Amino acid sequence: MEMKGPLREPCTLTLAQRNGQYELIIQMLTKEQHFQDIIPINSHFKCVQEAEETLLIDIASNSGCKIRIQGNRTRERHFEIPDEERCLKFLSKVFAAQEALLGFEDSFSSMNLYKKINSQNQPMGIHREPPPPPHSVNRMLPHDKEASNKEQPKVTNTMRKLFVPNTQSGQREGIIKHILAKREKEYVNIQSFRFFVGTWNVNGQSPDSGLEPWLNCDPNPPDIYCIGFQELDLSTEAFFYFESVKEQEWSMAVERGLHSKAKYKKVQVVRLVGMMLLIFARKDHWRYIRDVTTETVGTGIMGKMGNKGGVAVRFVFHNTTFCIVNSHLAAHVEDFERRNQDYKDICARMSFLVPNQAHPQLNIMKHDVVIWLGDLNYRLCMLDANEVKSLISKNDLQRLLKFDQLNIQRTQKKAFADFTEGEIKFIPTYKYDSKTDRWDSSGKCRVPAWCDRILWRGTNVNQLHYRSHMELKTSDHKPVSALFHIGVKVVDERRYRKVFEDSVRIMDRMENDFLPSLELSRREFVFEDVKFRQLQKEKFQISNNGQVPCHFSFIPKLNDSQYCKPWLRAEPFEGCLEPNETVDISLDVYVSKDSVTILNSGEDKIEDILVLHLDRGKDYFLTVSGNYLPSCFGTSLEALCRMKRPIREVPVTKLIDLEEDSFLKKEKSLLQMVPLDESASERPLQVPKEIWLLVNHLYRYACHQEDLFQTPGMQEDLEQIIDCLDTSIPEKIPGSNHSVAEALLIFLEALPEPVICYELYQRCLDCPHDLRVCRQVISQLPRCHRNVFRYLMSFLRELLTFSEYNNVSANMIATLFTSLLLRPPPNLMARQTPSDRQRAIQFILGFLLGSDED
Repeated sequence: MEMKGPLREPCTLTLAQRNGQYELIIQMLTKEQHFQDIIPINSHFKCVQEAEETLLIDIASNSGCKIRIQGNRTRERHFEIPDEERCLKFLSKVFAAQEALLGFEDSFSSMNLYKKINSQNQPMGIHREPPPPPHSVNRMLPHDKEASNKEQPKVTNTMRKLFVPNTQSGQREGIIKHILAKREKEYVNIQSFRFFVGTWNVNGQSPDSGLEPWLNCDPNPPDIYCIGFQELDLSTEAFFYFESVKEQEWSMAVERGLHSKAKYKKVQVVRLVGMMLLIFARKDHWRYIRDVTTETVGTGIMGKMGNKGGVAVRFVFHNTTFCIVNSHLAAHVEDFERRNQDYKDICARMSFLVPNQAHPQLNIMKHDVVIWLGDLNYRLCMLDANEVKSLISKNDLQRLLKFDQLNIQRTQKKAFADFTEGEIKFIPTYKYDSKTDRWDSSGKCRVPAWCDRILWRGTNVNQLHYRSHMELKTSDHKPVSALFHIGVKVVDERRYRKVFEDSVRIMDRMENDFLPSLELSRREFVFEDVKFRQLQKEKFQISNNGQVPCHFSFIPKLNDSQYCKPWLRAEPFEGCLEPNETVDISLDVYVSKDSVTILNSGEDKIEDILVLHLDRGKDYFLTVSGNYLPSCFGTSLEALCRMKRPIREVPVTKLIDLEEDSFLKKEKSLLQMVPLDESASERPLQVPKEIWLLVNHLYRYACHQEDLFQTPGMQEDLEQIIDCLDTSIPEKIPGSNHSVAEALLIFLEALPEPVICYELYQRCLDCPHDLRVCRQVISQLPRCHRNVFRYLMSFLRELLTFSEYNNVSANMIATLFTSLLLRPPPNLMARQTPSDRQRAIQFILGFLLGSDED
């Protein structure tokens, strides 16, 4: 697919050879006509795979890859190839064609080789001349940028050298940018701009009036608008990432409601289920905004469902970096710790990929100004609604605010500790009867609270107003807004050029006289008792003890495509250091569903060697070791049915004998067992004891639990549950009902082979509407898979009989469990279409709505 801004156009890429000349043929496949472009592969041809970095979070990934292509006198074009294997084969052929063109011969010296590679390796649109000032109008505009996937491309060492822009020239430029950033005060002026920030939980409603009382309430127009919504759409379809018509409705309502005294242009919009964030800028400012990137983090059930979580837009305005976060945190008065956890999860997991930057990964806090808005859902620690309403009527807000959970958690440094909030002088914005100014009169009679908040961190930020807007009655929340004067760093181009030229002269002189050098505080790291989904960190320092600025990075070892194993991460993995400067590096070990199976089987161990590379210097080697404690999570159903004891009591040598040929050829993870108990003839369990324990607990204690399978569990609970199942056969599972429910989902997601085996996936999609044929397909599953499927369906049907109490619907359950029970094979994951997903959901829905099997 060719990417043209937000559009995708189908095409084919073909490498051809005519009369000894290689050329790339781009065949566009439109409905009206087919046409093609031909780009010669010559010394001006460039082909770059976009480098991406994997995050250590347990989220299903997309295996596609993106490439950028540019020929002589042609514009740069962006393509996405969904099948990664085909993409890499294509790139290798392009490399071979370029290799033939460049005449790589064994007689060439390594220096000449690097010169040729470097000439190919320049980032597109960047010349060998020094970088222009930060606000150059030659940059890529915001609407041309695409958010990158998080999956790191699997390329060979040779391909990495050719396609990834990581050359000595690029690194030198990165160091110069680093020096310029350190000397920023010498060439910027602080200029004040007006930022309007608004948040509103619209309770799934459509706009029923103009938004001018909220967005156009000041005499002078803002320079920038940051508008966040929560609960934009409460439908089941929106909950599971499908499109929402509400996005268009509210976007248009916002555009109509912007200040009438200025013209605005949309910078970016990002949505995750019911959370939406829109950024608008005055047209005369729009060209000074660059490096716009979006990110989303779901903190709902399993840590990724988007009914709760955050969406964000980061950008650079002139020379100041901004990050705007819109979040909807966990509900219910008593769940303030869950809200704290949501905040920490968003901070830990939200990472922005910024193309062509020395440090491409940026987290929320690595910005000059952060504005955090949303329905944070913190309530009042007062349970008597009448008492609260009485204090409100007396305008005794300061007394009420002493019981505000957000203020308490900030004081205790449990959440938002580094953020500032303006003084609250408006009455609580939740909860009202919709379409009125009347407090909640339903049977629940919610206690009023300041759920909707706006906080910030950074320098040169001055809040002018912080208010609610009672005129708008669409929702059970009232909208909130804040108006800021924010000092923005504006580049003085003349002074910038002077500092730049001075920095280049210093760099040239130092490079000629000195070689870079590093000192490491430690080189050996031991991680003890590593467990599934439990993060461990070890920190060390690297110091530049040389006399020249240096660039460091962790690089893959020979024949490896990644710099570390999938359960390990270094943060930061690259950077620049000036002489005598020191940086802390964190080595993080986290075993996710993607690495747990091979660690359980003993195929992999907590052992790795990291190569820390110093440009123009030497490599430093770090050893990582430790011991891993096996888990029932990530172990096959066949293996667990043969285990009568907890997995930690079974010797590792007896756990699993992976049938390697079957794993490689059939892309399966069915595990061939050796006898685990003394009596080899003893009959296996009908279903794994772990699944029985989890389901039995939910059946006995959770059928009436409100929002079951929709509210996430607590991380501490989940760790206890996993440990409990790995080490014992408990009479009762620890933790809340929500935590046990999420543990069941995590267990099913981590199975190396899903309950409905990969080989039957397509057959299930072929017969979703014929329950008789569907049952025939299930009857062909291996015994333990068949038993688990029937057991789960029986439980879920029972659960649906209590939907009046637990708010569980058949559509919601079918959609959620389909992603776990009926997963596409890994080689088809990237090609799964919305139609495939709908047919898979229909397959499961048939069993939920049908009667018990004979």
